[in-house]
Amino acid sequence: MDTITLYTKNNCPQCLMTKKFLAQKNVEFNEINIDNEPQYIDSLKKQGFQSVPVLKTMDDNVTIVGFRPDQLRTLAV
Repeated sequence: MDTITLYTKNNCPQCLMTKKFLAQKNVEFNEINIDNEPQYIDSLKKQGFQSVPVLKTMDDNVTIVGFRPDQLRTLAV
């Protein structure tokens, strides 16, 4: 499985649900909290993202925005 990066922020219910879902399915991911690391905000905005969570695989083959259990399940194979 590709390396997964999950962009989150504090006090974000969708971020929390996404992290919990991935943990329950034993899907490893690297979390980048944009509240703690604001240098990533401009990069996400330039890519057209206006909200988090944003999940991306290392090769950018998969991008999921928001809490989307239907799409997240494909990563837990």
